[in-house]
Amino acid sequence: MTRARAKRVAVVTAGHLSTCPRMLKAADALAEEGHDVHVVSTRATQWAAAADETLRQRRGDRWRWSVVDDSKSGAPWTYFSSGVRQRLARGLSRFGSMRSFALAAKALARVHDELVRAAFSTDAEFFYGGTVGGIGATFEAARRSGREYALDLEDFYSGDHPDEPDLVKIIERVETEVLGGARFLTAASVGIADAYRSSYGVDPVTIHNTFPLPDAAPETPTPRDALKLYWFSQTIGRGRGLEDAVEALRRAGAPAELHLRGNPDPVFVAQLETFVSANAPELRLVLHEPAPPDEMVSRLAGYDVGLATEQGVSVNREICLTNKALTYMLGGLALVMTETQGQRPLIEELREDVVSYVPGDVDTLAAGIKRLATDRAFRERCRHASWEAAKRRWHWEHADERGRLVQLFEALD
Repeated sequence: MTRARAKRVAVVTAGHLSTCPRMLKAADALAEEGHDVHVVSTRATQWAAAADETLRQRRGDRWRWSVVDDSKSGAPWTYFSSGVRQRLARGLSRFGSMRSFALAAKALARVHDELVRAAFSTDAEFFYGGTVGGIGATFEAARRSGREYALDLEDFYSGDHPDEPDLVKIIERVETEVLGGARFLTAASVGIADAYRSSYGVDPVTIHNTFPLPDAAPETPTPRDALKLYWFSQTIGRGRGLEDAVEALRRAGAPAELHLRGNPDPVFVAQLETFVSANAPELRLVLHEPAPPDEMVSRLAGYDVGLATEQGVSVNREICLTNKALTYMLGGLALVMTETQGQRPLIEELREDVVSYVPGDVDTLAAGIKRLATDRAFRERCRHASWEAAKRRWHWEHADERGRLVQLFEALD
């Protein structure tokens, strides 16, 4: 078969490299296939900026990189002017109609104009963009250059803000403008693809939030008294199931450590710590700083259980299959999962070798955690099932993940 012609591709995200692993993996995969890749991302927070630099250094000259700096310390004028512009656009959108795409795009993405300029200034002949703030910029940069584009839908963006109807209208206006003209769309779960199909009549291709398969099978943790549980996200905060997890660990009564990785919401974390101190003497709460995507699997070493406790607080959270569960599997952790629509197929695949519960059913969660803590054979069976499923299907190199993305680009000729 003739290899597809190499293309100059701009990969665009309104986030950091370290907070948008889907765009990072796409850039790596396309570069590995011989395409000339130019990544456009933003810089807003210090910890993520440092992680971005580490990621870039590891890749050498694999692809080019342009950064829109809107950090308060690094680019104060951009920080100030973009904030004023976004507030003005959001204010105007409340009082006027949402007929103007330009107004909606500026209201949605703080650095929309800067992202468009950065993407347009590349020599790309095709644009591939993701994140809720990046899809509008990708569309506009492609339109200005007269080139084609594709979009990644990591979330059902307009279904992720049930308490912000004005924001939902803004997102819907942007989605209505940009989705139909894309050469192709990718989505992070079957449920997200179905939601966009139903809402807009488009047909996204599902590419999950998987990561590369480790070179070696994970080692079994050293036997110990305390069960070690792990959870990660960009923010340690409310609405993610941690309240139920802490209460379930209290009820289980077994010695345990709950390790949380991410940026802490100070008020929420203080409340968790106070509750644990007063009510759960067998539980130790441990906080960890965020880590780059390249390190998420290796950081799982030594843990027993991974928590994927999505709460279904929005349509998007109900239908997504997050990278949490898929990452834990690559580390060979036993899974504890909520029975949301997006996670249910994976629960059914693992059958008896997973702990699952309906969000809010703390008694069932406590019973499952207690079994994992006291029944070592069950815990090891769950760990083995996770790793076997990861090897069989749930890793980035699978033909239905990286392979599917590569095929979409090969079909552009």
